[in-house]
Amino acid sequence: QYGLPPAERMSKIDNVAALQNNYLSQEADWLTFEATVSTDLDQIALAPGYLQREWTEGERRYFHYKMDAPILDFFAFLSARYKVKKDRWKDVAIEVYYDEAHAYNVDRMIYAVKKSLDYYTTELGPYQHRQVRILEFPRYERFAQSFPNAIPYSESIGFIADNRDPEAIDYVFYVTAHEVAHQWWGHQVVGGYVQGATVMSETLAQYSALMVMEKEYGPEKMRRYLKYELDRYLKGRGGELAEEMPLMLVENQPYIHYHKGSLVTYALKDYIGEEALNGALAAYIKKAAYQEPPYTTSIELLDFIRAAVPPEKQGIIEDLFERITLYDLRATQATATRRPDGTYEVKLEVDAQKLRADGQGRETPEAIDDWIDIGVMAEGDKGADRFLFLEKRHITQPHTEFDLVVKEKPARAGIDPINKLIDRNPDDNVTAVDVAK
Repeated sequence: QYGLPPAERMSKIDNVAALQNNYLSQEADWLTFEATVSTDLDQIALAPGYLQREWTEGERRYFHYKMDAPILDFFAFLSARYKVKKDRWKDVAIEVYYDEAHAYNVDRMIYAVKKSLDYYTTELGPYQHRQVRILEFPRYERFAQSFPNAIPYSESIGFIADNRDPEAIDYVFYVTAHEVAHQWWGHQVVGGYVQGATVMSETLAQYSALMVMEKEYGPEKMRRYLKYELDRYLKGRGGELAEEMPLMLVENQPYIHYHKGSLVTYALKDYIGEEALNGALAAYIKKAAYQEPPYTTSIELLDFIRAAVPPEKQGIIEDLFERITLYDLRATQATATRRPDGTYEVKLEVDAQKLRADGQGRETPEAIDDWIDIGVMAEGDKGADRFLFLEKRHITQPHTEFDLVVKEKPARAGIDPINKLIDRNPDDNVTAVDVAK
């Protein structure tokens, strides 16, 4: 009507004024928190902080909470007829507040909290609170969200989840690990209210939770989760109505900061090693935690990551974070012959194409010069693949042939078999091995 340009989804990453505000709240920075909450006599009222006093007065029940250190202007209040299960991790109290009829996964949540605290305090730095509380709320919404030492957690996403299938993704464990990770990514480090802010909150929480998952279930089980993340990312970019942004400039686009973020950070860890990446992240936390304005950005984060990447691998920063990079990888043929010593010689042929995309989805082929996983698998328990061979090989041509030797009869072989890279058709990465009689 007035000839104005379209409103920005988020301010540009170098907007000096926007960097005076943090991503979680534009009304205040770090604040001192204290609250008294009243509720019905048969309910427990919850807020951030530590319970100072509880009393009844008339027909109301009162709870006085106080936080012992500054927190962001980001908190929640809940009240319900709760049962409470308590546990401890070292000197940290763990409490789950839940509906008595929804006890199915409470122990699993507590276990996930302990595993998360083990990993994060070892790899990232100290936990800043003396308690972790998980607080059930009804299933009118399906999410969990991390506030200072309190995690509201939907009935439907975790408390009534059917978690009995050992082959399914254990999303109760994963969601819990993700939310605990936000106590570092979001409540210690928070980005300025500009492009890329959710890399520091959501993407790094995704990565941290992936590592806890990998420690619990092993790298072989990660393929199913990475495939899920890849499917969600590809579906999300197909429905983008404005412009897809590179990860480092994400404009609060969940399909990018969650799903692509998982793939990117897992691939980065795979390229440079878990120790190197975690060392960079821990150093970044020391620099950016509890920061006053101007707040940190994904540019600063990438400076720390770049310092941990060897010179010969610096190109992966551009591929993963700064550009929209896609692959078309395909296993075209795999044969095997049993050798006299009982081993198997595997001949594998693969095709590989690399593409750049712009924000509107227009793609441009690019010469491939990448180190990509080549794998040979045997049949594992319950149909799960078991790797006989998994190594990165230098791919520089559209078509490449490999001669490999494995100790057992192979069943499948392919390129990027765990789906670490963003491939629009990951189902053809692996093919059955034709074993000569």
